[in-house]
Amino acid sequence: MQIQPVLINGQWIPSTGTTSFQAVNPATAEALDPVFPVSPWDEIESALEAAADAAKAMRGWSGQRFAAFLEAYANEIEKRTDELVATAHAETGYPESPRLRDGELPRTTNQLRQAAAHAREGTWTQPTIDTAAGISSMFGPIGPVAVFGPNNFPFAFNSIAGGDFAAAVAAGNPVIAKGHSSHPKTTQIFAEAADAAAKATDMPAGFVQLIYRTSHADGCRLVSHPLMGAIGYTGGRSAGLTIKEAADKAGKPAYLELSSINPVFILPGALTERGADIAEEFKGSCLMGTGQFCTNPGLVAIKAGETADAFIEAVKQKFEESPAGILLGEGVQRGFQSGITAIQSAGATLVTGGLQTDGPGFSCANTLLKVSGSQFLENPEALQSEAFGNSSLIVVADSDEQLVQIAEYLEGNLTGCIYSHTGGEDEGLYEQLAPALRQKVGRLLNDKMPTGVAVSPAMNHGGPFPSTGHPVFTSVGIPAAIHRFSMLQCYDNVRPQRLPEALQPKNPNGKLWRYIDGMYTQADYEA
Repeated sequence: MQIQPVLINGQWIPSTGTTSFQAVNPATAEALDPVFPVSPWDEIESALEAAADAAKAMRGWSGQRFAAFLEAYANEIEKRTDELVATAHAETGYPESPRLRDGELPRTTNQLRQAAAHAREGTWTQPTIDTAAGISSMFGPIGPVAVFGPNNFPFAFNSIAGGDFAAAVAAGNPVIAKGHSSHPKTTQIFAEAADAAAKATDMPAGFVQLIYRTSHADGCRLVSHPLMGAIGYTGGRSAGLTIKEAADKAGKPAYLELSSINPVFILPGALTERGADIAEEFKGSCLMGTGQFCTNPGLVAIKAGETADAFIEAVKQKFEESPAGILLGEGVQRGFQSGITAIQSAGATLVTGGLQTDGPGFSCANTLLKVSGSQFLENPEALQSEAFGNSSLIVVADSDEQLVQIAEYLEGNLTGCIYSHTGGEDEGLYEQLAPALRQKVGRLLNDKMPTGVAVSPAMNHGGPFPSTGHPVFTSVGIPAAIHRFSMLQCYDNVRPQRLPEALQPKNPNGKLWRYIDGMYTQADYEA
């Protein structure tokens, strides 16, 4: 069977690799055609060299050039909607509608177009000018970016179409995409669309490139290579930390989104007021996409009492009544079962689920576990083990004080949520709990489950370790996400005509906001 080509230096070429792989349909456990290569080091290095050449060719380009590509790419993707949706459905088991066609694909093209708008307008570069000192600075491209995509978002976080890709391009960088083995054909279709858009907008040959898989050792060589600028990674903690270690040793910035259990605190007044409604919201959030979201609510903390017992029973029934969905692969199924076992070994009891379901594909029963607040505080690290999939752990605290303690013992998370009484009955407890939880999460929610991640300029899809590798940055939310793939470039006593356009006396497009002599302005200045 013919092995699929890789995209290197503007050409689809046969891989020189001697090993290959196939995606697997998770609903049937059957291997899917076609066959894809594992790229050897010489192929990876060729991509690096081509990306470095592209970065040199693009030096000094305006954001308009990258905006034109991003918009052309979004259009190309929409032309191939049916093919992308059908392929991703086969490779992930996700429903074609509403998940892929109506949700994730429009989100992906929206991200690309938002990135285009900010690349064109340019304020993300934060031009800063001190006319008296003759010093100015702005953010500019950092160089070739390697993007590693996850298994759970074949479109919106895809290595050659998702948020990291859009941000890296908006910053003016070439991208080497390392596809995910769960959906290689989906990624190939995106790469074909990206290649077409790149050619239509006269981008350099090494601007967008795709390899499907590497050995672990070669992946580390890639991220630590002297020609590499920065790395974007979304995926499991173990592989991510291996990549980060290699990148750190070489001084290369690696922006990681790793794992998160996204704690939800339901205060007593809220349970009394609308416990049944919250149970339904929680079921919907926890089981959406078979729980395979980085914002899945994997831990719920409540205070002991009759309303807590009723809540647990309601969730148990809802989990048992809901069909178990498809997990993304055999490795996800193994990891899920391992995580459930680890949580039980740490002292949690099984309320329902925990078993592999019958059938040809990869699936486990909807799983709910329970542990006391005291047990959690005795073994918080183990009881925060991630079981990636359709499960959650309920922690039952003895007191208000113990609820606050639980928040203080949490690891870093992407999100944290507090449900409270709408009439203010929980206000005193909220005022104690919220400051503790605020320091543990990137995004604090009230009365809302964490699963949705809006593509908004105000969004933070980041948080303290181990949810990400750095608490300052977000992987969703333009323009903030662009800064990860940039460097601060300062100019001292450089003649005005030699400066980048954004720092020259005349505002290049009349819309660019610049910080000039202590004031934000769109006006020109005198040199």
